[in-house]
Amino acid sequence: MGEKVLSVEGYDPLVIFGANENKLEIIRHLFPQLKVIVRGEMIKLVGPEDAIKSFEIYFDQVLMHIEQYHTVSEADLEMIASSDPEITKKFLPDDVLVHGRNGAQIKARTENQRKMVESVNKNDLTFAIGPAGTGKTYTAVALAVRALKNKEVKRLILARPAVEAGESLGFLPGDMKEKLDPYMMPLYDALRDMLPGAKLEKYLEDGTIEIAPLAYMRGRTLDQAFAILDEAQNATPNQLKMFLTRMGNTAKFIVTGDITQIDLPKKQQSGLVQATKILKNISGIEIIYLDEKDIVRHPLVGKIIKAYQKDENQIGFLSKMDYRNTDD
Repeated sequence: MGEKVLSVEGYDPLVIFGANENKLEIIRHLFPQLKVIVRGEMIKLVGPEDAIKSFEIYFDQVLMHIEQYHTVSEADLEMIASSDPEITKKFLPDDVLVHGRNGAQIKARTENQRKMVESVNKNDLTFAIGPAGTGKTYTAVALAVRALKNKEVKRLILARPAVEAGESLGFLPGDMKEKLDPYMMPLYDALRDMLPGAKLEKYLEDGTIEIAPLAYMRGRTLDQAFAILDEAQNATPNQLKMFLTRMGNTAKFIVTGDITQIDLPKKQQSGLVQATKILKNISGIEIIYLDEKDIVRHPLVGKIIKAYQKDENQIGFLSKMDYRNTDD
């Protein structure tokens, strides 16, 4: 016997279970081996492990149907249950990180992205380093949203060094969110793919999701939180050390960056380059390297990156192998 709690946060329970729970009764009838208890946005399953696994596969497809059609009928619930099991295998919950808007399944799409997922599952601190387009930030945000939906953490902290503004945003017009938006747009874009608009706005308003410049992390302890530092190649050694030492006892941290795209002054060392050297042998910390094989944007992006790497090697910049292996 086993137990599992699932969340339907972001979905209307009335759409799933019916006004008088008539749809819930159909679901219960389809899984007679399970005790299915619904409380608000939570579903508790009690029963054999294999039946729980089958329910998860089934329920994922129910949610996908709702994402696509904005409703699900009693006939749809029975039709989904009777669908070809060979088709449903590809929707295993362990493979899908989160269900995005319009039913999109967000999952690791390359070998190194899967290594990121495995690393976060077993470590509290993961570095993901690679060029643009390799999905490191998108995968990190998906992992964070999954942790929030599964109630593994209470809040998400997303930070970036605002290098272009010199970490001094006071001279820019507007409130903090308006000042940060130009620098944080990739994070907002990822969140919008993974959370309904109203839910995202609510999370931003009540602080469940916080987006802040790296400098604003100083003096804090981030507990029961999933924290992401994006564009970490533009953090100084002191800034990156400061961020890493914010980790509370029940926190998960991901640091992402591309150390071929450092925007710091020429004489300023990148904290990310330093961290990969001094932290690489510490248990509980893993460094994942992504490369052109992980490019998930337009096919031309991979060719562009290769061309720039070739040119940078010729004029003495750090190549991919340089930043993996150099010890000076």
